[in-house]
Amino acid sequence: MVINDGVETAILAGGCFWCLEAVFEQLDGVLHVESGYIGGHVAYPTYEEVCGGRTGHAEAVRIIFKPEILSYRELLEIFFSIHDPTTLNRQGPDTGPQYRSAIFVNTNEQEKMAVQVIDNIQESGIWPGLLVTEIDHATEFYVAEGYHQEYYRKNAIQPYCQIIIDPKVAKFRQEYKTRLKVEYSEA
Repeated sequence: MVINDGVETAILAGGCFWCLEAVFEQLDGVLHVESGYIGGHVAYPTYEEVCGGRTGHAEAVRIIFKPEILSYRELLEIFFSIHDPTTLNRQGPDTGPQYRSAIFVNTNEQEKMAVQVIDNIQESGIWPGLLVTEIDHATEFYVAEGYHQEYYRKNAIQPYCQIIIDPKVAKFRQEYKTRLKVEYSEA
């Protein structure tokens, strides 16, 4: 969805939102990333409710980006390189429907692009097995509690961050070093 001045919104779910936020905030062209919940049947869910797996929500990130710098296709291709889209309701140690792989589209163009990217990745054989990533229309996105925002940057010494997020960020930075914001490319 183009909201103003050529800025677009993408909503992606691929396991823990802390992991996704830690990666996407480093990409050149990304203006803002928020962690939150989408795709459920409870209004204003809490983290505890979502973690219980009974609200139907996925942990997700809402990404505001400039498509002239970073296209939606590129964003999706990176998304598929930083999480396992072949595990149903699971990413690493995190299990349950709240950790599902999903793309929540805002427009028909985003939906078409998501289908194309999934088909291309499936045909490429990059991931062994069937991709289980859902494509769904975006519904109400509920911003997660404040302590979840910028979690990795604020809590990098926490064991979860060091064991789970650090390797993902390192792999991402190596593979996409030419796509990083200046402040991350010099680190």
